[in-house]
Amino acid sequence: MRVTKFSASIPLSTGTLFSALPLAPALQVTLTELGWHAINPLQAAMLPEALAGRDLIVQASPGSGRTVAFTVALLHHLDPRRFDVQALVLCPTRERVQHVAQCIRDCVRAARHVKVVALMHGAAMRPQIDSLIHGAHVVVGTPGRVVDHLDAGSLDLRAIGILVIDDAESMLDLGLVDDVGFAASRCPKSRQTLLFSTSFNSDLDPEVERFSRRWLRKPRRIAHLPD
Repeated sequence: MRVTKFSASIPLSTGTLFSALPLAPALQVTLTELGWHAINPLQAAMLPEALAGRDLIVQASPGSGRTVAFTVALLHHLDPRRFDVQALVLCPTRERVQHVAQCIRDCVRAARHVKVVALMHGAAMRPQIDSLIHGAHVVVGTPGRVVDHLDAGSLDLRAIGILVIDDAESMLDLGLVDDVGFAASRCPKSRQTLLFSTSFNSDLDPEVERFSRRWLRKPRRIAHLPD
């Protein structure tokens, strides 16, 4: 599925078709089948930077299309021939894990041999361990359960190319920042990191700012806030 990197210097506008992006044919087919034809304002602002491999802090309200945006970005950089965990998405809740994992699975259904594993509390560890033993390309999980698997030795993040931290404020509210930091510390320093804030405030939470300084590399900031 991997293709050449997109140049962030190429501007996109709202209404640009996904087919105009240099995405793998299988991903293009699936986006069309899902009815995702034209990119929205957030995706127009974010995708050139994300596809170019840059770290981002993205302020985006619920319903802004952020899940599709980071799904396209992580699948763009994925190499299905390499059977390692190459992308990790950390979500604050079980429900969010299920939603994101399904979105990614929907997008890879035309690209065979791409495996997505969901890791979350409320489900037994053993089936999750068995899924990881058989290999995965993308892991979507709650931070605490991801840490459980790291401690158990059932999850290896040394091949991670992209880390997505979804809804940073909820991570703070739920006391998950240390677990997120631990997971980030087990990923390669050369990875790309996309951190999403759902705050409506123009300024980021100070704790989110501190976290971004610790774990992101010269991130670009993209704000897509309601009027």
